Amino acid sequence: MARIPLLQMNAISLTFGGEPVFSGLDLVVQPGDRVALVGRNGSGKSTLLKVMAGLVEADTGEVVLPPGGSVGYMEQDPAMAEFATLGDYATADLEPGELYKVERAAEGLKFDPARAVATASGGERRRAALARLMAEAPDLMLLDEPTNHLDIEATLWLERELAATRAAFVLISHDRAFLRALTRATLWIDRGQVRRQEKGFSHFEEWRDKVWEDEDQARHKMNRLIKAEGRWAVEGISARRKRNQGRLRALQDLRAQRAAQIARQGSAAMALESGPKSGRKVIEARGLSKRFDGKRIVRDFDLLVQRGDRVAFVGPNGVGKTTLLKMLLGEEAPDAGSVTLGTNLEGAVFDQARAQLDPDMSLWDSLTGDPGMRVSGKADQIMVRGQPKHVVGYLKEFLFDERQARAPVRSLSGGEKARLLLARLMARPSNLLVLDEPTNDLDVETLDLLQELLDGYDGTVLLVSHDRDFLDRVAATTVAMEGDGRATVYAGGWSDYISQRGDRTEKKDEKPKASAAKLKSQPRSEDKPGLSFTEKHRLEALPDEITRLEAEIAKLEALLSDPDLYAREPVKFDKATEALVARQKKLAADEEEWLALAEKAEA
Repeated sequence: MARIPLLQMNAISLTFGGEPVFSGLDLVVQPGDRVALVGRNGSGKSTLLKVMAGLVEADTGEVVLPPGGSVGYMEQDPAMAEFATLGDYATADLEPGELYKVERAAEGLKFDPARAVATASGGERRRAALARLMAEAPDLMLLDEPTNHLDIEATLWLERELAATRAAFVLISHDRAFLRALTRATLWIDRGQVRRQEKGFSHFEEWRDKVWEDEDQARHKMNRLIKAEGRWAVEGISARRKRNQGRLRALQDLRAQRAAQIARQGSAAMALESGPKSGRKVIEARGLSKRFDGKRIVRDFDLLVQRGDRVAFVGPNGVGKTTLLKMLLGEEAPDAGSVTLGTNLEGAVFDQARAQLDPDMSLWDSLTGDPGMRVSGKADQIMVRGQPKHVVGYLKEFLFDERQARAPVRSLSGGEKARLLLARLMARPSNLLVLDEPTNDLDVETLDLLQELLDGYDGTVLLVSHDRDFLDRVAATTVAMEGDGRATVYAGGWSDYISQRGDRTEKKDEKPKASAAKLKSQPRSEDKPGLSFTEKHRLEALPDEITRLEAEIAKLEALLSDPDLYAREPVKFDKATEALVARQKKLAADEEEWLALAEKAEA
């Protein structure tokens, strides 16, 4: 029996500012779908979600929902003016008996429902919007960057909730670990075209690169054909003018096709200018202790940072990471202990709050009016890595177009603001980078480039991030701040920290689904009435079966992570891929079966 789609989009077309966003888009979301929505910044991901939610009307086409179906959208900037507190907003559409759902979500997402809307930060508002959506439990959830402003602990809570939900969801996120853990299909927006692959985000980059490789080969063949036909047109047209007009028209058509092809958006032309080499010892902290607003930040903390180190600071929101950074940089005095800074330091700071950007200034003035920027002798040029560059030309290197140069900063998206901050930071020489949540709102390609730049940077990097994948790729040392003054130094990135801490709740390859450990912690079936003998036996057997499938999936993913496997052993690659897909489907089915049996037993 065919399933009724939760949402169907037919022939959707939409233009924005005269530019086509989508054209002739057809899309179906089925019950149980867990979809990653990916694409470059500005490609239309958020717009597509809003069309799906009915918040933006397409120019042509229709969005069809089944009778009684429900779609929920997590608003980026929720309207809360009519509500006194965050809790009032989050519980607005709930029955009295359902209010506990918001209280539970507030605990997991770490916001206070009693906080007045007027004094709540943007991050707190977003968490309240997310709690409202989770509590309402629609059939289809549309989630736009839900992990922004969440610390790792809250992100893991959200992972577990989404893994356990029976609702379908479409998810936009920059957090690769989050996407890998949750998604089973991928929607990719690329130059106005929406492609779909029935594989999760872990397979996206391989798929993208294959599509682009095929495009490049097709374009190369077309260019060779146009060149050959063009030579024929020049050399042989006089002798065959009447008989070969069709061939000339075909050549014109080929040239028109090539001209109509939409070029892929390039990567931002980012580069880091290393300043003069600092001393070998960059920062030495001894016996630091600090209280702030009555809360202990650190106690007897020691840290030695040497030239070239990559040090990450992790911990829950509000634990004091920024305060510790300011002490290490000499901007905040400790209550006890000492900080010694090395010689010849030139720092550059990427600010999480974007406070360095004046929303009313234009992008042009944000560069030329920055006291830290070196302005060339000409009013329209700045010094970048020792060379004068035109302001507009430099902005183009960071994927801004000429029309945006005089636009106010407030008109930029989150990803564009992040790129503008990076443009300011990378124009000046430095040997000490301080990056506070640099990954927020950046697309996958820009994140890859930023990681490569940090790998090749000669200076020292201090990093605050809640992005586990980025921490693993960049950090060589992790300072874990766990509250009540506890700050411990570990070697390696996030996964290394978890391993050394002995925490088995979050592993690099573990998927936060209904894991076997979680299943086995449930009451035994003999304690649950309402099941037949066969169902009881099945409920007891499923955890071991899921454990086996998870182990097999981990082995297959490890095998397929070898980038040379396809070229070396294509048959083995194909068989491993087929086996992985089959086991992932079986795992999903077993988890659904366990959830259904557990719910029946509890009824």
